[in-house]
Amino acid sequence: SMDAFFENVHFKRQWMSLKQIAYKSMIVNISDAIVMNAKPKFALLTVAIPKSYSNEDLKDLAKGFKKAAREFNLEIIGGDTIANEKLDISVTIIGETKKPIYRSGVKKDDLLCYTGDLGTCKRDLQRLFDEKKISKKSKFIKPKLKPKFFYEASKYINASMDISDGLFFELERFSKESKVGFEFFDFIDDDIGTSGEEYEILFSFDKKNLNKIEKIAKKHGVKLNIFAKAVKGKYRT
Repeated sequence: SMDAFFENVHFKRQWMSLKQIAYKSMIVNISDAIVMNAKPKFALLTVAIPKSYSNEDLKDLAKGFKKAAREFNLEIIGGDTIANEKLDISVTIIGETKKPIYRSGVKKDDLLCYTGDLGTCKRDLQRLFDEKKISKKSKFIKPKLKPKFFYEASKYINASMDISDGLFFELERFSKESKVGFEFFDFIDDDIGTSGEEYEILFSFDKKNLNKIEKIAKKHGVKLNIFAKAVKGKYRT
């Protein structure tokens, strides 16, 4: 998986420390590997760095990259650095899996579920735009991935992805790839459905596996939100 994390597109410098920026740039890529049921193994980094940065600034960036690599047991094996007007980071993660899970695996009558709570990232982003402070523990600054839950539940999961562009947008991707529509059980507010940068897990599964998945979620302290079922048709947001 490969993702760009560019200043003034994905973040503003005044919002996050350099260590936080480097850490998040890695995490958003590691998330992609996890939701395909892959173990991240190696990372390649390209970092475009402003000439004004000091040696201390570079050390702070390195600390962020290394922290993510340590947490998820992967090795940074190379990349490139260039001078630039602003801080731009591109990360490539190489993962390994024996049984990949795709976005195209949603089956008719599958239940749709997402982990955790949605909406806080949209709220926190708005606070940042309003020049207010947000908690260092905000998911917008430090996404909270759930690899232990996902790897254990993966044998019961038909399709999965992470929520980076908002629940509604990701459901449209599911619909296109799996050629299904969705029947929602309850109304979902825009503040929940259009909150991006959440990095919660969106997945589908056969209802016969509900109890097994719930037990695994309870074991790992993961909240599940079952909100729809797959039906014939298509979904657009």
